[in-house]
Amino acid sequence: MAVGARSGHDEPEDRPGKPENVEPAGTPADRAESDGDSPNDGGKARQKPRSFWKELPLLIGIALVLALLIKTFLVQAFSIPSDSMQNTLQRGDRVLVDKLTPWFGAEPKRGEVVVFHDPGGWLENTQTPNPNVVQKFLSFIGLMPSVEEKDLIKRVIAVGGDTVECKKDGPVVVNGKALDDKSFIFPGNTACNDAPFGPIKIPEGRIWVMGDHRQNSWDSRYHQELPGGGTVSNDEVVGRAIVVAWPINRWSTLPVPKTFDQPGINAAVGMVPGALGAAGALPLVLWRRRRLTSKRTAG
Repeated sequence: MAVGARSGHDEPEDRPGKPENVEPAGTPADRAESDGDSPNDGGKARQKPRSFWKELPLLIGIALVLALLIKTFLVQAFSIPSDSMQNTLQRGDRVLVDKLTPWFGAEPKRGEVVVFHDPGGWLENTQTPNPNVVQKFLSFIGLMPSVEEKDLIKRVIAVGGDTVECKKDGPVVVNGKALDDKSFIFPGNTACNDAPFGPIKIPEGRIWVMGDHRQNSWDSRYHQELPGGGTVSNDEVVGRAIVVAWPINRWSTLPVPKTFDQPGINAAVGMVPGALGAAGALPLVLWRRRRLTSKRTAG
């Protein structure tokens, strides 16, 4: 038979240069070359584990983002710098502040312990900390208590629409109801003998605050000459302090004292009825808070 001739039963000759041991496409050998399969592994991909050191920066980045989100929208730690809230809070205590509730339009309530930005002029004569770069960064992402220079912590005594007063040797009176403050003010303190005041009508959208250590607290009583008459705008409130988290032996919640729940204390305050009113007010409150945040960022 001449070279190149074919019989009817001959197999086609291989094309020039084609290796004789190459298997048809789709066989284990082809997959082993293309996607890492082994001919004997049943078709399952075998991936090399990523190095821990390569994953570490990604894990740290995710943790930092989560910490920042929690600090911005949920809970933030604050350190108590003074004795103005004794004995409820001691100097050096770490408290956790609920920042989520205000985003949903909830206004501060009487008896709550709140953190708020300096309304202007309250801390001008107070020495402020000088944190280093690391402390500022850790505080910014929420991994250590806030070192913000312009934050204060006090107890809400009256809210917008309330009338509050305190005469010498008398109790603090809100809407005609005397407060029994013995359960939370510093032992031996009087309600306001060092600075009697009122009666004062609290403007809507503002609060009147006082420290639990009445004789050692520069609170609303001492700033009546400033704009706002000693009151604080609700927009300046960072959130409510809900728990003492550190040191461990002082762990405790910060509930509202029962005297603020006495019958009739809400009589003089105009309330928006029901969930419909709250839903209607929510867009306005969120717009106000966004505008305030943008203003602080721009400044």
